[in-house]
Amino acid sequence: MSEATRPTRLIVEAQTKPKMPRHIKLRHDAGRDAWLLLAPERVFSPDPIAVEVLKLCDGSRSVTDMAAQLARDFQAPEETIRADILEMLQDLADKGVVKS
Repeated sequence: MSEATRPTRLIVEAQTKPKMPRHIKLRHDAGRDAWLLLAPERVFSPDPIAVEVLKLCDGSRSVTDMAAQLARDFQAPEETIRADILEMLQDLADKGVVKS
């Protein structure tokens, strides 16, 4: 694949407005009482904190907005939450699970 045809890698930054592609689904499995992130031929089991972040990934909120909301909800330092969100979303973007 040439440089011109290679897809551009998403770099998640504070102003990125992440969302999940249509083929990725966040679903609650009632039988297991667990959240699952379903992707073609892959299943991820996000932890409870990741689930809260993924629920906010709708393409309308920036990472900064999400960090502010979670800081209010969980009474935690916004800077720490933002750093954790950036790291998690970058990992998921590298796997093709989130886009902007």
